[in-house]
Amino acid sequence: MGSGHGGETEAGLACEARTLCRSIAKGELSPVTAMKQTLARLAVTEPRLNAFSAMDPDLAMDQARSVERQLASDGPSGPLAGLPVSVKDVLPVAGLPLRFGSRTTADERMHEDAVLVQRLRGAGACIVGKTTTSEYGAKAVGDCPLTGITRNPWNLERTPGGSSAGAGASVAAGVTAVAIGTDGAGSVRIPAALNSLFGIKPQFGRIPFYPLAAADNLVHPGIISRTVRDAAFILENLAGFDRHDPNSLRQPVPALVSACDQPLKGMRVAWSPTLGYARPDPEVLALCERAIASFGALGVKATTVRKVMADPVDIWALEFYGALAKALRKPLREMPEMLDPSLLPMLEWAVSRSAADYQRSLGRRKHLRERMRSFFRDFDLLLTPTLPVAAFEVGQDQPPGWANTNPMAWVSYTYPFNLTGQPAASIPCGFTGEGLPVGLQLVARDHDEPTLFRAAAAFEAAQPWSDILPAGFR
Repeated sequence: MGSGHGGETEAGLACEARTLCRSIAKGELSPVTAMKQTLARLAVTEPRLNAFSAMDPDLAMDQARSVERQLASDGPSGPLAGLPVSVKDVLPVAGLPLRFGSRTTADERMHEDAVLVQRLRGAGACIVGKTTTSEYGAKAVGDCPLTGITRNPWNLERTPGGSSAGAGASVAAGVTAVAIGTDGAGSVRIPAALNSLFGIKPQFGRIPFYPLAAADNLVHPGIISRTVRDAAFILENLAGFDRHDPNSLRQPVPALVSACDQPLKGMRVAWSPTLGYARPDPEVLALCERAIASFGALGVKATTVRKVMADPVDIWALEFYGALAKALRKPLREMPEMLDPSLLPMLEWAVSRSAADYQRSLGRRKHLRERMRSFFRDFDLLLTPTLPVAAFEVGQDQPPGWANTNPMAWVSYTYPFNLTGQPAASIPCGFTGEGLPVGLQLVARDHDEPTLFRAAAAFEAAQPWSDILPAGFR
């Protein structure tokens, strides 16, 4: 059932978001036509991928018709007018249920949007539907008890990664040009890497998050897209202060699209193959090292740093699973059999820890943040593999050879930067011999998304990937 390498996309499929928006603004494409094409594409891909948890085609078409009427009357339309976008099923979308991938939630339609969904609609975007997630975003793969298995379009027997599983799979298959996910330990960067896409977790607080996540000090809203500039374009329209989110940044939104055109001259880059503790597959590491050499051809010489930090997985796990256990205390007490069995050991572990354990962990997190602030006095950018492995078989919580009680422990490179809150992204950097995508992670200093976009856009220009779709989804 593998898909393997594809070729150039067909006209109209997986079009860049900025191109779609320009075509709609010029009257060359109507929002209604764009939504009809999106829903038609979704209908073809969904039986094979299972990427959407909830859809209402009538609701989606109503949005498109409303935007079309605004455009026809020269009313306010917004920079994203008519753009089809999907939203991960951990964020409320009015008119659709909010299930968190869990059988413990009610199948009731929401009456209000999350703040970032309000911003999408305010800019003219049209919500296609809700994409699948692992239960409460607590696993890095694409399955949950509620919706079952989401599959990777590059090979249907492999995971698309998670927890923003449906977001990654659907963008890779050309359903939408961009998707909104969340990232609490890598949940945007992981599916981006495993699906040959760009995925960014911006600075913590850059995109307002309300209602708050259970682990509200770790989870960042993020964007998965086919191109770097599309993500910059969407981020500029989502970012900015909102009083509902206590973590929201009170500072101007950086100029991100224009940053994509800035040269790399003078950029100080560090390359760390393991961060000091990760166990990358040799083939994955070789592809990432080849990408590092490509940066050299762009005039940026990377300095190899073997030890960046000690593994902070226990710090992350105590905070994330402790917060989740608190949010799920009623299901844990009354219906634990309804929860994903792989989550129970970690939730029980978190509940068993003392207040002193949590205080010590918070202190270690502060130390890690200071360590990274010090590190970035010498460097502008840190490059690592996004993941230690390529996509593995569906139905598994961890890759072969990993047997950790914590189902997120294998994503060795991504969770540290949720603890620090820095901007981090994944860019495609090649394919394994089996035709499976591999990602390279870019991490910038605090509040410095422009540097990240500069580097990612330069790499994309040198080694473009956006015109390639999996063979079975062209």
